[in-house]
Amino acid sequence: MGYKIGMVSLGCAKNQTDAETMLGILSEKGHQLVTDAEEADVIVVNTCGFIESAKQESIDAILEMAAYKEKNCKLLIASGCLAERYHDEIRTELPEVDAVVGTGDFEKIAAVIDAAFQGEHPVLCGHMNDALQEGLPRVLTTPGYTAYLKIADGCDNCCTYCAIPMIRGKFRSRKKEEIIREARELAAAGVKELILIAQDTTRYGIDLYGHYALSELLEELCAIEEIHWIRVHYFYTEAVTDALITTMAKHQKICHYVDMPIQHINNRILRRMARRTNRDEIIEKLSKIRALMPDCMIRTSLIVGFPGETEEEFSELYEFVKEGWFDRMGVFAYSQEEDTPAAEFPDQIEEAIKEERLDRLMRLQQEVSLKKNEKRIGRTVEVLVEGYDEESFLYFGRSRGDSIGVDSNVYFAAKDELSLGDFVWVKILAVDEYDVTGEQIEE
Repeated sequence: MGYKIGMVSLGCAKNQTDAETMLGILSEKGHQLVTDAEEADVIVVNTCGFIESAKQESIDAILEMAAYKEKNCKLLIASGCLAERYHDEIRTELPEVDAVVGTGDFEKIAAVIDAAFQGEHPVLCGHMNDALQEGLPRVLTTPGYTAYLKIADGCDNCCTYCAIPMIRGKFRSRKKEEIIREARELAAAGVKELILIAQDTTRYGIDLYGHYALSELLEELCAIEEIHWIRVHYFYTEAVTDALITTMAKHQKICHYVDMPIQHINNRILRRMARRTNRDEIIEKLSKIRALMPDCMIRTSLIVGFPGETEEEFSELYEFVKEGWFDRMGVFAYSQEEDTPAAEFPDQIEEAIKEERLDRLMRLQQEVSLKKNEKRIGRTVEVLVEGYDEESFLYFGRSRGDSIGVDSNVYFAAKDELSLGDFVWVKILAVDEYDVTGEQIEE
């Protein structure tokens, strides 16, 4: 018997690909996928558990979906990172949840639903170190022209603030041939932009082949004719090789876009974080990227208010950001995650100080971003068309320097009607701190 299945997926792109796989499995089993929770017989909440705010969002989503059990919904299932990390708490404190599925068991979602309808309360967790399964179906939840391609899972970095190794397990690369196979399938289905994701893409292959193999993988992906853009997320400084930078610079298909979360620039803080890099190496890698790809958009993530961060150490980070190394930036106030080493550090910082430092950095980056955008006036950029704004009568989309869901838009006037997923050239005429505006031109 098929059921109507609704899915709510939270958190990162890696979690999203897990949700897409669950949807693919359920669809193949004859279940009907619905987008309206009121219609669903079964609702799956694919949770995030990375930091405190994400955990709260996941709990709120579970409670919100639980309200539908008074209507049509018969089963509520919690999956993903929060489910992996807090499965016991979910079962005792959220009785509305009928089953729990962790990050290493999502491919069993159909069997879990069958068992729950038989009156069982399955809790499948603790398998996040198992080998990655290949050949599973997917239902894309991104626009049809863009897809995430997960090349590895888990993490061996063990930064002192991070719970990811406890949630996602050890670093495990997918075999190159399996990634290429999936990429070809996506291309045949109409995908034009591939976004490679992992907790740490730059370490791809080290566990399988004994060396960093991301540059080799990119070479093979570039041979897929239908793919127009290839974008890579999450670079770790110490694993950014000269071969990787050279490969990115060489191939037109690879977007000159680097998402490298450095977290901090002060050496003492980096050591306390157990980061495997230092200020000099960060500057060296950023300089190499800029030298070989002058047009590269560099994005980073930073943590402020890490235990023991002094005003002087924060000022060092502030001045580094002020130098304009980064085109895009996200800042997080340190979250004291239980069972992580940093949570036990004695010199925790007050929330008000964390938020004040976060605000100062973001206001600074707005100034930096505006200055950088002003230098783009008059330049032409290739844009992936993603929509039409009825209020401004302008199309909008993303350039090579803008990733889906996290970066800015390019707004532009066009003489003719365009379709979503088209690639056009736009001359930039006006800018603000984030978005830019222009007009379509002939190639």
